[in-house]
Amino acid sequence: MSDLMRMSFSIDEPLFQRLEKLVRESHYTNRSEFVRDMIREQLVGREWDENRETLGTVTLVYNHHFRKLSDKLTELQHHHHKTVLAAMHVHLDEHVCAEVILIKGKAGLIRQIADLLRQQKGVLHSALAMSSTGEDLV
Repeated sequence: MSDLMRMSFSIDEPLFQRLEKLVRESHYTNRSEFVRDMIREQLVGREWDENRETLGTVTLVYNHHFRKLSDKLTELQHHHHKTVLAAMHVHLDEHVCAEVILIKGKAGLIRQIADLLRQQKGVLHSALAMSSTGEDLV
């Protein structure tokens, strides 16, 4: 791990109180780790803005009874086999399934794949979680 650097900065009292509340509600043991995580979150966002090699997770909730929907979702993943790393499929009830798909690639391509998946008839909800390969966060 690199050497730690100390920083000092000033903020208004009301903003400080809100920061303290966020730290408590997030169950951080100290303010420094909370601030480090906020900085990392901003860095990950920039990776996505710069269309760099990133990691994304697409969560789909869908009715598997829609005609050929499962086949279409699988076909899309196979079409992007170099980018789709893994998928987990679970049955929520007799009709509704959830699928979590882990994708590594350029941010723009991940967004494109997520859009193609969510556009399929029968998909009830879709969410894209952006992450990082971690290379620049150390």
